[in-house]
Amino acid sequence: MDVLLVKEAEIRRSVSIEEAISAVEAGFTRLAAGEVNLPPVLSLDMPEVKGEVHVKGAHIHGAGSLAIKVATGFYDNPSLGLPSGTGMMMVFSSQTGFPQALLFDNGYLTDVRTAAAGAVAAKYLAREDVPVVGVVGAGAQGRIQIMALAKVRKFEKVLAYDLDKTRLASYVEEMPEIIGVDCQAAQDIESVVRASDLLVTATPSTKPFVRAEWLHSGLHITAMGSDAPYKQELESEVLSRADLIVCDHKGQCSERGELHHALEEGTVGEDHSIVELGDLTSGRHPGRTDESQITVCDLTGVGVQDAAIATLAYEKAVQGGFGSTLQL
Repeated sequence: MDVLLVKEAEIRRSVSIEEAISAVEAGFTRLAAGEVNLPPVLSLDMPEVKGEVHVKGAHIHGAGSLAIKVATGFYDNPSLGLPSGTGMMMVFSSQTGFPQALLFDNGYLTDVRTAAAGAVAAKYLAREDVPVVGVVGAGAQGRIQIMALAKVRKFEKVLAYDLDKTRLASYVEEMPEIIGVDCQAAQDIESVVRASDLLVTATPSTKPFVRAEWLHSGLHITAMGSDAPYKQELESEVLSRADLIVCDHKGQCSERGELHHALEEGTVGEDHSIVELGDLTSGRHPGRTDESQITVCDLTGVGVQDAAIATLAYEKAVQGGFGSTLQL
């Protein structure tokens, strides 16, 4: 039996952000319909080296393949000249269980599927008119989130903040050429939140930095950094102030997302109305219904996203005839 080995460069050339958004949106719709076998997340934390490993996967009913993803985040890596995140995805036959492909994407597919979820959230939750987009976190995810957002919303300016001023300077210099929009560096997070119509937080922070008192009418927030129980970007009161709270997966977010902290601190109760992203994509919930609403989307990264993006990458490789073959 042959296993297809696909490298990062080949994957980057073949999987577009637009296709990823469509695949991820469809995956959430299938999840809402109960048509996904979704196991719990397996996490391995390495606090002594500021590292973490997440294993996620899923099978979408009827698909010929299932996928398992291993993603790592080692946050001291930049001091070694290495990116903080990497990983790979494994594709198996859903009929025989035998491996079909190893996707050596070095975390690229995880970045893309996470950004795609952010774009899907904005599609249903952000106002049509969002002149200023704020981003906290000028790393790889802070970049690709804005690139994906540009596929679903037009905006005039990006206001960015990062603790690493060198990284922030690179961001505001390079991103205008990538997205064709002016980018400016902010001096503090408060000014980003107050000036933004749509805010993206993309950090591994363990302490909340977005305060409820900074929220304003019409703001949408996509928070995607809290993918472990010890991470938090938003004060829990931010969720209690929101008119609409959306999660990628309620069960998962209640254990490791912004929702986890709000429930733990009692600012959001068990009886609070929480909507899942799949409820929006499937039409079960309308999303934003008023220009003045404050909306929050809590993204922890769900295995169905990995199954959707891995299947897309695998199909692209087979159709395009690239990658190399390993005979078992």
